[in-house]
Amino acid sequence: MIETLLGTLFGGLFRLAPEALKWLDRKDERKHELAMFDKQLEADKLKGDQAIAQIDAQADATIGAAEIQAIIEATKAQAAQTGIRWVDAFNALMRPTITFWWVIVLYSVALWARFDVLVAGGQSNVQAILALWGTDEKAIVASIISFWFVDRSLRKMSGR
Repeated sequence: MIETLLGTLFGGLFRLAPEALKWLDRKDERKHELAMFDKQLEADKLKGDQAIAQIDAQADATIGAAEIQAIIEATKAQAAQTGIRWVDAFNALMRPTITFWWVIVLYSVALWARFDVLVAGGQSNVQAILALWGTDEKAIVASIISFWFVDRSLRKMSGR
């Protein structure tokens, strides 16, 4: 009788063992699938971010090209002749006159006045000149040079 009871008990356990192993295997399989799904989501997110960055770069390039085209068109419009000699002559003299007045005359006078104040305050000539040549002056010189040379390049590109 004990043998029958033990046989039934162990038989039942041995029949349940494969089902328990299958259940554990499915549990591990689900964990693996979940981990793979998370990795796929991360990869998709990176691809989406990369696509957005590429679209932004293309948009910036398009805007840059449009800005350059607008500058070319504005330069062409400024140089358009009206047919009235004195108006065309006045228009042609505006940029050089304004540049001469603000850059050569007024800015030079302002720098000279600052130089005098620094020297009168006890600095040597070299120290005063170095104190005058700051980031603002470097930016002004760079913008003047780029204005004239970019204008020349734009005129060559537009065929004038």
